[in-house]
Amino acid sequence: MRRNLIPAILWVATLTSLPLASAQANPQFIRDATVTGLLRSYYFSKLYGAQNKPDQEAYSFGGILNLRSGTVDGFRAAVSFFTANALGTHGTDPKTVDTTLMGIAPSINSLGEAYLEYARSDFFQLRMGNQIINTPWLGARDSRMLPQTFQGIYLRSSPVTGLTLTALRIFRWKSRTSDDYHRDNLYYPTNYDDDSLYGIKKVGLGKDTPASNGTLAFGLQFHHSGVSLETWYYDFYQFAHMFYGQAEYSHRVAQNFTPYIAGQYMREWQNNGILENYRASLFGLKGSVNATLMGVKLGAHIASANILLTYDELKPHLHSFGGGAIVSPYGNYNAMYAAFMTDNLLAFGPGHAWRVGLSYAAWAKQLLVQADFSRFDTNFVGKTNGVYLDLIYRPTSLQGLSIRDRVAIDNGLRAYAGHSFIYNRLMFQYAF
Repeated sequence: MRRNLIPAILWVATLTSLPLASAQANPQFIRDATVTGLLRSYYFSKLYGAQNKPDQEAYSFGGILNLRSGTVDGFRAAVSFFTANALGTHGTDPKTVDTTLMGIAPSINSLGEAYLEYARSDFFQLRMGNQIINTPWLGARDSRMLPQTFQGIYLRSSPVTGLTLTALRIFRWKSRTSDDYHRDNLYYPTNYDDDSLYGIKKVGLGKDTPASNGTLAFGLQFHHSGVSLETWYYDFYQFAHMFYGQAEYSHRVAQNFTPYIAGQYMREWQNNGILENYRASLFGLKGSVNATLMGVKLGAHIASANILLTYDELKPHLHSFGGGAIVSPYGNYNAMYAAFMTDNLLAFGPGHAWRVGLSYAAWAKQLLVQADFSRFDTNFVGKTNGVYLDLIYRPTSLQGLSIRDRVAIDNGLRAYAGHSFIYNRLMFQYAF
């Protein structure tokens, strides 16, 4: 991290120089500044029930401290400090540690965000620097101690009511287990360019793989009278081109009854990219990127409950990378309808899946309960039934506090020798 310290300091100085100059004439830059943050305490455990896979666990305490300046002529600056600490709970054997929580290091301390923003109401927003970005296939994935963040340029505009246009160019990123920004992604090996990222896709890329050139993306979102449309184009440079679209329609037919229907489609391709040229393989299959995903979702909001039924199919392309696997350099899977914490076609590869779920808000919405059951039938991983439970408690007596417990149970995957896999995440968070 030391070799990147000076560039990081110069980057922050550049971002803040313009607002600071204006602040001499306009004190609201300092006067209207805000300090917010999160305190987090997370405990994760993985129980495999198989002799060839040791159980894993991890604990971490830390959070995020955000400093936001006041706005001067549409400009403002922001800096966020990220920290995660194992407090001596990690063992010496990485095989017994859930390294996806914060890696194997005893602590992570980093400058997560440092950006300059120019905005004019909702009509126009331009953000430059290190920042959190959320799109369907490039986002924060904020289910661990620290979110993913990206270094680049983000532009969003709402020229008319209901329409949002987005463009972004990413040069580097910082994973959830890294302490700095790097030109890599989740297909690169751990310690590539001294980046101690974990949770990678082991596809056989080596330390001699060329650095990533980042991502270019464009998005369009439209909402009007129960109709929601969203389309995205991603160019994950050297890895994949992706088109993604989804449409949803909902209609309130009674005071406490609003049914909805949605569909999604994803097409991905890349010839002569890094994965093909450097002979990367997934599920033992090499080749160009060629993936096709289709899905549908049916459901209804009934009073404080939401019931849904989803289906996704990832078509096989046997002479392609991973036999038609999705290439997602930053690991996002939540865009898929039939997906949750451990079960998704991004991890399992080509096949089909369906999911039925129920969520309910109780006690004046202080308690949120979700329960899902899913079935996956895949070409290379096998078949599994998945059960997912999610409890969130947000007491009104203590604003900002949330307690969340998530449990996922898989049955029958070949990787676990037919045993059940139980993943539990207990998370405490206080926002201030």
